[in-house]
Amino acid sequence: MKRFWRGALILTAVIAVGMGGCAKQKVTPPPPVAKNFYRELPAGAAALRKITDPARVPDFRPAWADRAGLQEALDESIRYMAAPSSNKYYPVQGEITHARVSAGLGLFAELLRASATPDELQQRLLESFDVYESVGCDDQGSVLFTGYYTPIFNASLTPTAEYKYPLYKRPTDLVSDGEGNTQGRREADGKVVPYYTRAEIDAGALKGSELVYLKDRFEAYVCTIQGSARLRLPGGEWFKVGYAGNNGKEHTAIGKLMIQDGLIQPAQLSLSGLMSYFASHPEQLDVYLPRNERYVFFQKSDTDPLGSLGRPVTAYRSLATDKSLFPRGALVFVNTRIPTADGATQRPFQQFMFDQDAGGAIRAAGRADIYLGIGDEAGRLAGWTLNEGKLYYLIAKE
Repeated sequence: MKRFWRGALILTAVIAVGMGGCAKQKVTPPPPVAKNFYRELPAGAAALRKITDPARVPDFRPAWADRAGLQEALDESIRYMAAPSSNKYYPVQGEITHARVSAGLGLFAELLRASATPDELQQRLLESFDVYESVGCDDQGSVLFTGYYTPIFNASLTPTAEYKYPLYKRPTDLVSDGEGNTQGRREADGKVVPYYTRAEIDAGALKGSELVYLKDRFEAYVCTIQGSARLRLPGGEWFKVGYAGNNGKEHTAIGKLMIQDGLIQPAQLSLSGLMSYFASHPEQLDVYLPRNERYVFFQKSDTDPLGSLGRPVTAYRSLATDKSLFPRGALVFVNTRIPTADGATQRPFQQFMFDQDAGGAIRAAGRADIYLGIGDEAGRLAGWTLNEGKLYYLIAKE
């Protein structure tokens, strides 16, 4: 999936949260974060730093008992690394090689099976892996973790008075490079020019390329932020859509703009807050949605969401990072906090994950996104996932 958040006070994921039951849930959001988690690294600077001080090595033991989805996500990283095409993204920082990451995945599976206690796992991991820490936004390892998910909405394959907000197929004139990065729009004479903005697309620039129609304009907007969705058709059938490209524009978080303009407070940056505001001020949709020029195109999908590696993502196990900085498919350990099931409080999240996805706004050493699953509950949790933490990579020793 390709998702595109960028935040004000780094309140990022809250503009792209689930619909339905979340709108009725009253929760206390985390406090605003003042650090600039989008700070770019100086030219040539490394995003990962090898830990040489044993006191700085994280405690992996809290993750020992929780195995839900772990093998599934591990298998997807192994399949990705087995493909010859994955070699071209290595080495990372010179020393993190394709062979080391691949070997580490298999070794991790062996150590999980062989370790009878958390202490055994901790010892064996330290014997077999070098641990690298993200330098974060401040060279102190500070990383902001947000959440993303796959929404479920009602939709129709044909436009009606009720279903009138389209999601568009990938246009035939969209030009991308070998990495899938949008280059622009090819005109009849062969010239490539910048692609249409969200405002131009909403105004009908791609009329005739509609894939499916939604009831609610904001729901359609959320789909273009998340990059995938499960859609329920009027007859009850499922119609899955997945990412098929984008218009090449930078993402702008509308929540940031609304805070700056004094329309909402940070505490209102939840699904319920945004839905309530736009329900009372529908004219503001015309003001704010077009200001996020980024637009995602879709295709019918027969699978659940795929990450940027082309492999399925797994709830609570797949992490989205800046793929220009971090090793794809690698084993990671996340130490942060996420919401409890009722959203009222935050709980520790110390878990093994895999670097399997990317996002247009996840472009810094101080940012990462946790995939939280499919549907309203996942969306509600994604909207309230906003916590600082630490990000570690486990790379097999030479």
